Amino acid sequence: MSDNAIEISGLRKTYAATGRSAAKDALKGIDLTIPRGSIFGLLGPNGAGKSTLINILAGLVLKTEGTVKIWGFDQDVNARQSRASIGIMPQEPNLDPFFTPRGSLDVQAGLYGVPRSQRRTDEILDLIGLSDKADAYARSLSGGMRRRLLLGKALVHSPQILVLDEPTAGVDIELRNLLWQNVRQLNEQGMTIILTTHYLEEAEAMCDEIAIINHGEMIVRDTTANLLGTLDQKTLVITPDADHPDLPALPDGVTGEKRANGTLAFTYQSSKTPAGQIIDTVRNAGVTIRDVTSEQPDLEDVFLSLTSSR
Repeated sequence: MSDNAIEISGLRKTYAATGRSAAKDALKGIDLTIPRGSIFGLLGPNGAGKSTLINILAGLVLKTEGTVKIWGFDQDVNARQSRASIGIMPQEPNLDPFFTPRGSLDVQAGLYGVPRSQRRTDEILDLIGLSDKADAYARSLSGGMRRRLLLGKALVHSPQILVLDEPTAGVDIELRNLLWQNVRQLNEQGMTIILTTHYLEEAEAMCDEIAIINHGEMIVRDTTANLLGTLDQKTLVITPDADHPDLPALPDGVTGEKRANGTLAFTYQSSKTPAGQIIDTVRNAGVTIRDVTSEQPDLEDVFLSLTSSR
């Protein structure tokens, strides 16, 4: 058995031309492996091809070309087993308003062929915090509760892989924290998590590895730590002991600004200019330094640097 939860090779998807639009290549030969037991981020701007990729994994969209293996099962050879290995929490709610949470979970389990004696309805309701709403109609649930119910539906058949498509879009902080608490718990139990999100700070905090897709192509895949290390640019923030009206003359390649709070911010490339050189320059200009901090690039900086020029 492979060490990978997902193995994708040469994946292409072309949407045929319609009367209003030309044919579109949504995916252009994606190669991707996702290790078992990881929390993996799948990022990209709107229209990059993320939703098409997820829908192919879910069996909702037919690929044009390539191979997809889910938990070792080839979609083309073992369609039923591959689909049973993955659970999808969709971005858009797809709940029947006349079902209760308990009913929704039971029906979903039945669709996956889970025998009634093996269903985990009460356990899942407790996990997603809906035990007290188990018998309320879905139409009476708040937006946050409906989100949690979508997560529960994705778990009824005990999949080895869970895909979360923009799970916290438009939800409040309390629900977001609850969802991530649940996700971490599931991952600790061995479940592989695939996450798409527009909240890059979430991907930075949650994901072991990240792949970025743009215009249907894989432009980078690496550990989160390595991606953050790809940006050489840093900012050194110096707090003077007293107000200093002018910036000192700076070494080549270093830019500076005086911020509204009185701090002096110097942006530089760490591979070319040591931070100590900047500090010495400031001291030699007669500035008494009270504090020094460093601002590191975050995942948003990496994301923009990789996608803005493509």
